[in-house]
Amino acid sequence: MYLLALLGNATLLTVIRIDSTLHQPMFLLLATLAATDLGLATSIAPGLLAVLWFGPQSVQYAVCLIQMFFVHALTAVESGVLLAMACDRAVAVGRPLHYPILVTKARVGYAVSALTLKAVAIVVPFPLLVARFEHFHARIIHHAYCAHMAVVELVVGNTRVNNLYGLALSLAVSGVDILGIAGSYGLIAHAVLRLPTREARAKAFGTCSSHICVILAFYVPGLFSYLTHRFGRHTVPKSVHILLSNIYLLLPPALNPLIYGVRTKQIRDRFLEMFKFRKKQF
Repeated sequence: MYLLALLGNATLLTVIRIDSTLHQPMFLLLATLAATDLGLATSIAPGLLAVLWFGPQSVQYAVCLIQMFFVHALTAVESGVLLAMACDRAVAVGRPLHYPILVTKARVGYAVSALTLKAVAIVVPFPLLVARFEHFHARIIHHAYCAHMAVVELVVGNTRVNNLYGLALSLAVSGVDILGIAGSYGLIAHAVLRLPTREARAKAFGTCSSHICVILAFYVPGLFSYLTHRFGRHTVPKSVHILLSNIYLLLPPALNPLIYGVRTKQIRDRFLEMFKFRKKQF
């Protein structure tokens, strides 16, 4: 899955970069999503592969905290980008004539910068709250990467603040973003149902279908991982926890380029042109 995520997202970024006709707000958000997926997959996949190939690996405490920050920060950025893409589609479907004025490349840049700063600000406390502990029940993390709660479970001391902040962050990030996405698609559904013909409704829905698939690929595994960790900590086997957490972080980066590459005509056509050009060279 890591190689698929690496090749797919790198190809997607290359296609968007070299084709000036794709330098539009929607595709700039897609490029941001691809870059985030690359960072997210790269932050955990090398360590996971090392564990699978060579067995349990040691990691320095500082490196573990750094990985914790990047995994959670990039996850927060991805969730925010999905919300921004939902808002983009809501404006495109609901107010198509005003779309070029309301959604510009500059505003997309500001939105991405704001999402990144927000993710950094809210995730920085994670490693700081863990770094204050010096004693642990054990030094073996039952995960392939340094997830916040996986490290907190090993701590000797009062972890109430860590638990409350982790819960609050989950609700504030994923909860708010999901509500925003649901609201955006409510507006989209309202606009689509008002269209006069079935063909127009199908076309409008088609512009959102790729994004819906990406949303499901990101949030559904994440929801299962969160529920099993919060409510099945002592009943669900640790192997299931590990599998779900890895699927949650590795499946979306691998699927997203395929979903957009197959379902988005502009990207698909440009990729085929690049492939034919290289084939002619050989």
